[in-house]
Amino acid sequence: MELPGRGLTFVREVTGPPGAPVVILLHGWTATAALNWFPSFAPLGRHFRVVALDHRGHGQGIRSRQPFRLEDCADDVAALAEQLGITKLIPVGYSMGGPIATLTWLRHRDLVQGLVLCATAARFVGSRPTHRMFAQGMLGLSLAASLSPEALRHRAMVRFVNNRLDGTDLSGWAGEELARNDPAALLRAGAALGAFDSRSWLPNIDVATAVVVTEDDRIVLPVNQLALAGAIPGAEVFGVAGDHAVCVADAAHFVPVLLKACRMVARRPPTAAAAAAAPVTPVPTTPPPTT
Repeated sequence: MELPGRGLTFVREVTGPPGAPVVILLHGWTATAALNWFPSFAPLGRHFRVVALDHRGHGQGIRSRQPFRLEDCADDVAALAEQLGITKLIPVGYSMGGPIATLTWLRHRDLVQGLVLCATAARFVGSRPTHRMFAQGMLGLSLAASLSPEALRHRAMVRFVNNRLDGTDLSGWAGEELARNDPAALLRAGAALGAFDSRSWLPNIDVATAVVVTEDDRIVLPVNQLALAGAIPGAEVFGVAGDHAVCVADAAHFVPVLLKACRMVARRPPTAAAAAAAPVTPVPTTPPPTT
């Protein structure tokens, strides 16, 4: 689907029951919408209209020469909603998709009915010098990758996929999905995650929010996920036993919890405490140049 002034992206959709609320699924870093959410499409589609897109530089998402910005991903969500005639939606963000979901609320208040945040945090890199060095290193690697020939970058991604997925039942299909990623854009996305920090404005969120905590997560620690929930007025926590890959590796446990969280948000009005919070100045949403 062409997003005017932004670029071409790939969208998956389950139409759902007539008049059903809309959820837009926002995948994690280095994944694609299909990889992150394929076990969830059908169960969610029995209750919701489900829309999922590949983020910039991921899978078949928008390709741009501009630096990767999480804010642009949030604006892509709003542009996609406009193209599909959607006036209200519930962003459902997993890991990197969590910041994109909350930024969608921050930049497009009238569009967001509620939030479902899974395996994610208010910030991903701490204040220690080693953490800052990691984020800066990701940015440097992205520059080096962007200067590499396209064929070399593609071979590097294929090797990465084969090393991680070789021998699994899904390796062939997953390999094709991940091989579409742009390595340079992924590294820039990692640097953007390293710089992300929403702690100052999370208390202003004024829509129903569910936080799905992956209780055995070693990538986004559960204590950081719970801190995210504690910062959002009225947020409800839904725990699921599993690590950062539970959305696929143990979907039988994850998907029912996700569905419960989404249905709660769809039914619940804005929280009284959050509705009284001080407003945040709207952020301009000028579309970035594309290739």
